[in-house]
Amino acid sequence: MHVPKPSVGGNVPSGDGAARDTSGGSAPHPSVASAAVPRVTGAVPAVQAAGAAGTAGTAVGSGTSPAGATASGPADPTPDIPATPEPLPATVHSGTSGTPSPAAAVPAGPVTRRELREARKRGPRLFRRSRRPPREPGAPSRAGRNLPAAIGVGVGLMILVLGGLLFFPLAFVALVTVLGVLGVLEVSRALAVRRIGMPLVPAVAASVALPLAAYYGGAESLAFASVFSFLALLLWRSLDPAPGAPRAVMAGAFTLLWVPFMLSFAMLLLQLPGGYLLIATLLLLVVANDTFGYLIGVLFGKHPMAPKISPKKSWEGFGGSVGGAMVIGALCAVFLLDQPLWVGLVLAVAIVAAATAGDLAESMIKRELGVKDMGTMLPGHGGVMDRLDSVVFASPMAFLLSATLVPGLI
Repeated sequence: MHVPKPSVGGNVPSGDGAARDTSGGSAPHPSVASAAVPRVTGAVPAVQAAGAAGTAGTAVGSGTSPAGATASGPADPTPDIPATPEPLPATVHSGTSGTPSPAAAVPAGPVTRRELREARKRGPRLFRRSRRPPREPGAPSRAGRNLPAAIGVGVGLMILVLGGLLFFPLAFVALVTVLGVLGVLEVSRALAVRRIGMPLVPAVAASVALPLAAYYGGAESLAFASVFSFLALLLWRSLDPAPGAPRAVMAGAFTLLWVPFMLSFAMLLLQLPGGYLLIATLLLLVVANDTFGYLIGVLFGKHPMAPKISPKKSWEGFGGSVGGAMVIGALCAVFLLDQPLWVGLVLAVAIVAAATAGDLAESMIKRELGVKDMGTMLPGHGGVMDRLDSVVFASPMAFLLSATLVPGLI
């Protein structure tokens, strides 16, 4: 009887050469025959398939089953086994251990240069800068502002203030007085968050009296009005039987010194010869401090100036404020004040330092009170005090420079 030689691919002969059972020499049931000769598929590695086929072929050629029984008579054919094994997955050896691991998938067909470029773009890069998600319209910027609204309100205020300053001085005085009153009201509401109430009536009256006294009577009138306002504040609160009088009086005195008193120095500047030009220079320097500090701080700010008070204010932004204000100060000194260049540089550095101190002071007060903004009257800025914080500190600085450091020049 001719028995075909099994192939390496796992083909096992069927028919007369099938294995027999050891009991009685009768042909086994087809299920037993199929169990004796296992089915070999392509998923088994090639070496194991060849070994299994060789074992089965040896048993058939010797006429015995794998258990040692002799073959007698024909047997039922075993189930069909595929002649061609399925393709084996490609393997590669990783490392030095020799263990196979699946190979990387190779794309079918040729790869064009365009596909390679797109793959490089999609792939990870060490120094790729992640793109920020698009900002929704009206959402705050990186510095926490609604930038279009802030620019619009700032330009509108600048036109209003400079227009009144250059053409209607009394309108400028009235505007400063109204801003002082609004600032006092905002501070009063912020203090109420901590259950600190101050005598509001004498505080508002003093906010009106102090700028007018400075404009019409000078520094002496401002000093007299300040003393009278503090006495009125104390007398008003002493007649109120509500508890917490000392704290209320201290809060009222602090508010009067912070807002209307320091703001009244702008009225003293206005009384000097060419004072309107000096106030215009002061306002331009304050705007330059805010604008250049914001731009440089947003683009390059990495080192916080006072992280516990104002985390978004950086030393890089402060340097940008100084550089931008020095340029504006030099131009104003030459073209507006008709003074030497160094006067504009000194004014710029001093105004930037005072404006930054005012900004940090207000930030510290807001942090202590637990409020984000003093108010919501000015879109993109917050409240009135969020815009006056720099001016109330810069006005006394400009007056002191004009009266002491450079007397006779301004």
